[in-house]
Amino acid sequence: MKKSQRFKRTIKLKKAFSANDEEHEDENASTTSTSTSRSKKPIIVRPKVKPNPQPLLPALESSIDMEKAVILSPDFFQIEALDLATRLLGKLLRRDDVVLRITEVEAYRPNDTACHGRFGITERTAPIFGPGGHAYVYLCYGLHTMLNVVADKEGTGAAVLIRACAPVMGLETIQQRRGQNTNKPVLLAGPGKVGQALGISTEWSNHPLYTPGGLEILDGPEPEKILVGPRVGIEYASPEHVSALWRFAIADSPWISAPKSTLRPA
Repeated sequence: MKKSQRFKRTIKLKKAFSANDEEHEDENASTTSTSTSRSKKPIIVRPKVKPNPQPLLPALESSIDMEKAVILSPDFFQIEALDLATRLLGKLLRRDDVVLRITEVEAYRPNDTACHGRFGITERTAPIFGPGGHAYVYLCYGLHTMLNVVADKEGTGAAVLIRACAPVMGLETIQQRRGQNTNKPVLLAGPGKVGQALGISTEWSNHPLYTPGGLEILDGPEPEKILVGPRVGIEYASPEHVSALWRFAIADSPWISAPKSTLRPA
């Protein structure tokens, strides 16, 4: 009978035990059975602490010395669109307090069934036939402002679409213009997002990007590795142009638009 009574007391104390009460812990240790094989260590419950999110800014973007960045000359742009596309990777777009590093582009060439130049010179497409280094800005679906850099000599009809960028300066302004309080790649991963972050409209079409003030392109660090792949959303083009590897991106940057699965090392 004594053994059974002692056994009942032990069970009662276990039910009254509180993981957050040190006094119960001491009492339990003094009254439990002499058999140590059944004794349990006190349970300590610690609240989960969520880590503070760190800005998703690659070290390269945050360490660019803007005092050494110079505006590119007109000659830089007056080359074939395919060559200009790869040369634009790593360069800097600046408007007011916003500076973006170009991380992804697409080339649109003469006789390209995906290029707006295929329509000939119209009121909308006239800037793409201008001299290299000018902006060609158009609305996609009447909503998204798409920034292109005109390539080659005047009358060629070629350009490079800026598909994605990484923020260098003016993050708060970018977030306000985009309506998104985030520092993740979704902020600038897409051509319409880039146009919105820069706060530009179609009125910027034909603007010279090599002149100080307004919208400029400055020199920036060249990428070590490049990814290539087919362009996005041009299913209407001829099969040879749909499959052409005229999309380029910086290999080590998270600031790249979808789809990423079609990109591969150059």
